[in-house]
Amino acid sequence: MGRPILIIVHSEQSTPGRIGHLLKETGYSLDIRRPCLGDALPETMAAHDGAVIFGGPMSANDSDEWIAREIDWIGVPLKEKKPFLGVCLGAQMMAKHLGGTVGPHPQEQVEIGYYPIRPTPEGEKLGAWPTLVYQWHRESFSMTHGMERLATGDTFENQAVRYGETAWGIQFHPEVTRLLMHRWAVLGAHRFVLPGAQQAAEHLNGNLVHDPAVRDWLDRFLTRWLQPVQSDTAG
Repeated sequence: MGRPILIIVHSEQSTPGRIGHLLKETGYSLDIRRPCLGDALPETMAAHDGAVIFGGPMSANDSDEWIAREIDWIGVPLKEKKPFLGVCLGAQMMAKHLGGTVGPHPQEQVEIGYYPIRPTPEGEKLGAWPTLVYQWHRESFSMTHGMERLATGDTFENQAVRYGETAWGIQFHPEVTRLLMHRWAVLGAHRFVLPGAQQAAEHLNGNLVHDPAVRDWLDRFLTRWLQPVQSDTAG
C-alpha cells in the first residue's frame, strides 16, 4: 500500500497489539524497533508513512541514554509532519520533547484497569469516543504550548491530545487485546495494591463490556491519523 509504519516498543516481548493488527489489515507493513535493545531510529521519515511509540514499565524521566535519545528523536516526525502517535509512555515522551513535564499523581493515585474519559469540545468534533478505556500507568504529562486537549479524565486530566495536525498522544491503551490483558495481569499483578488500581477480575470483566466500543474508536481514529498520508498519495 505505502511505506511501512515505524513501531517503537520497549521490551523484547512487546508487540503493537491491536494497533498493529489494524494497520496490517489496512495494508501497511510494520517496521518494529526496540531502542532499549540498541536498535537505531531513522534520521528521516522518508522511508516510513508514520510512527507509533508505545508504552513500557520505565519512566520518561529515567536517566537511560536511550530514553533521552528516543525523546529527542520525536522531533523527526514532528518536523517532517508525518503521522505520529504516542501511547502512554509514548505520549509522555512527546510531552517531554515539547518542553512539558511527566510525573505521578499528587496523591500517588494510579490508573490500572478501566476508567472513564470524556471528550473536550475539540474532541467531540472528531466523533464518538469510548466512555471507559483501559489504562495502566502511574504517571502522566502536562500540557505544552501548541498542544490541544481532546479527552480528559477524573484522576489524570490529560487523556488525549493533539499537537499540530499530525501528532497525537493518548494516555490509555486501545491496543490491548484480551490476550495481552491476561499477560499484563500476570506480569504486573504486584501493581494491583497501588492506590486506585483495579483487580485482575475487574480488568477482564470490563474487557467484555467496554472493548467493542474501544475497538470501533481505534479503527476510526487510525483512519483519521493516516489522513495526511492518504491525502498526499491522492494528490
